[in-house]
Amino acid sequence: MTRNFLLGLVAAGLLFSGTSRATQLITEEEAKLPPPKGAVAADRRGILRGPKVEFVSPGESVASPLKLHLKFESFGGAKIDPESVKVIFLRTPNVDLTPRIKPFVQADGINIQDAELPPGDYTMRVDIKDSDGRPGTAIFTLKVAPK
Repeated sequence: MTRNFLLGLVAAGLLFSGTSRATQLITEEEAKLPPPKGAVAADRRGILRGPKVEFVSPGESVASPLKLHLKFESFGGAKIDPESVKVIFLRTPNVDLTPRIKPFVQADGINIQDAELPPGDYTMRVDIKDSDGRPGTAIFTLKVAPK
């Protein structure tokens, strides 16, 4: 009974504390890191039916906090493996955002209602795999306007 009571308190605390805070996707310090040197490679050679990542929103430059929505699509009866999703902020050095977005990953995509980022342009890479082990990658740029 004590364990269930403690778990209930922890769950209630998370419920009430998480509703009013935006999700810090990129910090001020990370935003100041230098951009990657050279071209950004996305290897898709020989992958015919790998999963697809589609950048849905936001559109053009928007102020933070913003809605970040990515859609996943698989082919040939395969399913997206949510545990395989990785999100990298392409900088020098790269910043792994995966732990920050994990709570928002579903088999059909990523949906963050209130992603917090400083103003600027942010190039991201999303890597996924399907249940057949085929990889998929997308690279996109978020443009965050000043408030």
